[in-house]
Amino acid sequence: MDTPSMGIADPGSIEKGVIEILEEMTKEWDTEFSGRIGPDTRLMQDLTLESIDIVMLIVAIEERFGTKGLPFDTLLMEDGRYVEELKVAQIAGFLTTHLKPGGQA
Repeated sequence: MDTPSMGIADPGSIEKGVIEILEEMTKEWDTEFSGRIGPDTRLMQDLTLESIDIVMLIVAIEERFGTKGLPFDTLLMEDGRYVEELKVAQIAGFLTTHLKPGGQA
């Protein structure tokens, strides 16, 4: 069984972890999205995430990967405004850049 700090620096493991979090969050939601969550899945348009859901996602990511204090504002904001859309691959790329082995930022 994987622990939060195992394989954390591996981009594939990070992407898989983000997808698992999103699958768990949305499994009982009534959305029109019928495909499997993957790297190109859009959080707002496909999964209908709202701002509170993004906060819950960040908390779940921090718990899953055993870290706090990542600069999520750099992912969520652009030119002083919140981004209108995020893809799973963008979140995984952000985490790959900012996570260090052992789950410490």
